[in-house]
Amino acid sequence: MDGRGLLPVGVESPADLVGRLAEVGYLADEGLATAAYLGLRLHRPLFCEGEAGVGKTELAKALASVLDAPLIRLQCYEGIEASQALYDWDFPRQLLHLRTAEAAADFDPTAVEQELWSRRFLVARPLLQALETSPSVLLVDEVDRADDEFEAFLLEVLSDFSVTVPELGTLRAEVPPAVVVTSNRTRDVHDALKRRCYYHWLEHPEFDREVAIVRLRVPEASARLCAEVTAAAHALRDADLLKPPGIAETVDWAQALAALGAPGLDPGLAAATLGAVVKYREDVERVRSLDVGALLTRAVMGA
Repeated sequence: MDGRGLLPVGVESPADLVGRLAEVGYLADEGLATAAYLGLRLHRPLFCEGEAGVGKTELAKALASVLDAPLIRLQCYEGIEASQALYDWDFPRQLLHLRTAEAAADFDPTAVEQELWSRRFLVARPLLQALETSPSVLLVDEVDRADDEFEAFLLEVLSDFSVTVPELGTLRAEVPPAVVVTSNRTRDVHDALKRRCYYHWLEHPEFDREVAIVRLRVPEASARLCAEVTAAAHALRDADLLKPPGIAETVDWAQALAALGAPGLDPGLAAATLGAVVKYREDVERVRSLDVGALLTRAVMGA
């Protein structure tokens, strides 16, 4: 791998990457663009941590577009095992092949056994798919939902971008994928995995950048509506909710209001469309217990 790592042609600095990401609809700030640039150039996984809805997963999608590479996603969850992330054997096809071979006149047990454990019957899961696909972007989403054992296994794979299949030997990536690992910090991820990666903490965007994101994603919404919805979302993030709204919820709210033909945000429309921005019953009750009119007025005036 040369000194450019996985950087696409024409990207010579973080500022260039900001522009390329903007072309595919992702507005990154300087810090995030620098982290992504260094991850691509130094060929290190990018570990993105932050609250849900701040754009971690969308970053991986945007990088796949910039690199013109397929996005291969591994969604982590409690109890995920290595076989579900790496590879498995296609036992039904193996059994069918064995029965067909046994019925043949020239049945050779040794040859058939070799065929049964060949690459032909190996089912590649996301990690192996990413190692075998060049170029590619591997998204390991919500790694904090997996357990410690899986985290250790993931660290081993990302250390040398190879895996050993006992029946086949070592399978190694010719060109390792670009890797984005995300965490919502529901638990602490071990330092060993973070050390292997380039780390970046994503905050909710500042007001002007979030307005720009909403206007980009919801072009049918008026400038006034985008600004007022963003201001209201910022106010709700300070309202002690179980799940404060992320960028995705701000965009959803603007889309819902634009679909209703709203030129701006008022208390009645805000109450009627809360389902676009608040996702827990307790949060709905909390917002409705507030003086929504006063909340929106303060939010808009503060904007």
